Amino acid sequence: MPKDRPELPPVEELLTAAVTAVGGVERPGQVKMAQAVRDAVESEEHLAVQAGTGTGKSLAYLVPAIRHAAESGEAVVVSTATIALQRQLVDRDLPRLADALEGLLPHRPEFAILKGRRNYLCRHKMAAGMPEDEDDQLFDPREVSATGRMVQRIQDWANDTETGDRDEIVPGVSDQAWRQFSVTARECLGAQRCPSGADCFAELARERAGEADVVVTNHALLAIDAMEDFAVLPEHDVVVVDEAHELADRVTSVVTGELSEATVSLAVRRAGRLIEQGVADRLQEAGEDLRALLAAAPPGRVDTLPQSLGMTLALVRDSAFACITALGPRNKDKDDPENAGLRKAAFTVLDDVHDTAQRMLDAFGPAAGGTGSGLSADDSDDPDSGAAASKGPAGGDAEAEEVHRAEVVWLEEGRGRVPPTLRVAPLSVGGMLRDKLFGDRTVVLTSATLALGGTFDSLARQWGLRPGEWTGLDVGSPFDHPRRGILYVATHLPQPGRDGLPEAYVDEIAELIEAAGGRTLGLFSSMRAAKAATEALRERLDVPLLCQGDDSTGQLVKQFAGDPATCLFGTLSLWQGVDVPGPSLTLVIIDRIPFPRPDDPLASARQRHVAASGGNGFMAVAATHAALLLAQGAGRLLRSMDDRGVVAVLDPRLATARYSGFLLNSLPPYWRTTDPGKVREALRRLTADL
Repeated sequence: MPKDRPELPPVEELLTAAVTAVGGVERPGQVKMAQAVRDAVESEEHLAVQAGTGTGKSLAYLVPAIRHAAESGEAVVVSTATIALQRQLVDRDLPRLADALEGLLPHRPEFAILKGRRNYLCRHKMAAGMPEDEDDQLFDPREVSATGRMVQRIQDWANDTETGDRDEIVPGVSDQAWRQFSVTARECLGAQRCPSGADCFAELARERAGEADVVVTNHALLAIDAMEDFAVLPEHDVVVVDEAHELADRVTSVVTGELSEATVSLAVRRAGRLIEQGVADRLQEAGEDLRALLAAAPPGRVDTLPQSLGMTLALVRDSAFACITALGPRNKDKDDPENAGLRKAAFTVLDDVHDTAQRMLDAFGPAAGGTGSGLSADDSDDPDSGAAASKGPAGGDAEAEEVHRAEVVWLEEGRGRVPPTLRVAPLSVGGMLRDKLFGDRTVVLTSATLALGGTFDSLARQWGLRPGEWTGLDVGSPFDHPRRGILYVATHLPQPGRDGLPEAYVDEIAELIEAAGGRTLGLFSSMRAAKAATEALRERLDVPLLCQGDDSTGQLVKQFAGDPATCLFGTLSLWQGVDVPGPSLTLVIIDRIPFPRPDDPLASARQRHVAASGGNGFMAVAATHAALLLAQGAGRLLRSMDDRGVVAVLDPRLATARYSGFLLNSLPPYWRTTDPGKVREALRRLTADL
């Protein structure tokens, strides 16, 4: 402890004061977690903590984090995956905590939220009237009119806002409208060169964060801060990663590159204003070649590089480089902010096109130039299918190559105005996280779902943590799962097929909902299945039935929570994003084990890579993915101490397949049954008691 800082109260005393101030009840798991976070920070060791719903984990990590910030004088960064948790921390938990600890610490704890630069209004871009980047493909007059109204709302709001934060605009505005008033970090001129630098909203947010004890951010910005050469977050030596089960996926999204006709055309439009037209035209022609090639290619993973694709990627790369060269020195026009802004925007997108094309070529190694591409059709989502999950269309050679390749390339088909897009992503982000995030700071990772199959090992591998480098702790849950909830597996039903929702599943869902009197959250593995169930059951049931897509997800959840008779069906975002305590949710139905799709390019490539390295690709990738989502879905049931109910999994493989033990050990310890009669009777009794 620095000599000029007074001795601070112990974590236990601060936690008691905080819990008392918010009117809560101190729980053993909460105290145990707070002590473990304190010990990890003091010993500079990484810590993974599973803390079930109701533990009070936010206070359990915020209290030792604030104490460390007060003691060390450095901020602690708290990273979340969802906007909802960010708002909970900034709008509720941290203000109440600051009030509670103000008299116990040398100063009132300060906190701030910091988002990516793109989330803040750019005064320079607005004042300079820089040309928008939208292309000529927007023909719908209604969309043009709607965007125009949003632009006017942004301009009106800009005169009054003190933060420039996009989230202040209610109702929200489209990305298309917002892009006309914002820049990315790479497009920014920098506070020193920008004429609006002194009043920059993003810089002001960074200044506030630099003075805070706790800085709340998101996983994407945390990754950018760790990966880029420039600092985004203030100096810090401790990071708390909440919702840590999503960290690897969020980081993967940040480092995924994409290339399409649209990205090339954007580069042409930006560069074409500043360089000789003939040079820009060559890049335009390369983009048109790419469009024709991608339009004719089948979507899916690209296992070997076709000669035509290799030549086109090289042409795009070289044409982008020619444009970069034609732009001249990067610091040119430093005394002309408007022109400098246009040049910086052009360099940013040209660099991205060039580097992504090169990255895609590098993914196939120096001998790139094969003649085949496509999906690995026999990568299975279930070992019971008997498929050989490690062979791709290139056979054994492709399997051997997977051991050495670090990235995977795939083609996504176009939808609407979005053209076919080629993407590239790393097979693993563990090495990046190990070197960049965990390397020189202490990291605490926490979630209600970290122990998959009963251990933290699966997620630790995703994070790049090796044995001996971290400690795992499960502080349990205050809920009495065996007495408050039932896990029902419908072993009498057939295994789910690939041809939609079986009729027997629809019948089972109807019987369960009737027994529960509504009160049901239906979690489906696909939007098609959710809609099919909704259409079939609206004709059979007398209870209101909502389906994701009928309205905004937030509004649907609000309706669902407000009427106990209502049911809500949906897919992925509902598996992790619904918090409805009380009698409105007493039955959670899961239609099937949520394995990744067998044609998911990244998951199938990762699975094959593990198998080619001698591991069990299915268990390491598909089963881990399914276990995580199952645990999150099953966790929707008990959200308060008074909740009771049933989690019904219609997929019999959860009880019968040889991997079922791993999945079951990932779930909360509900009382288990396979008897449909017992479950329906339990639901009827529960409904009668409500």
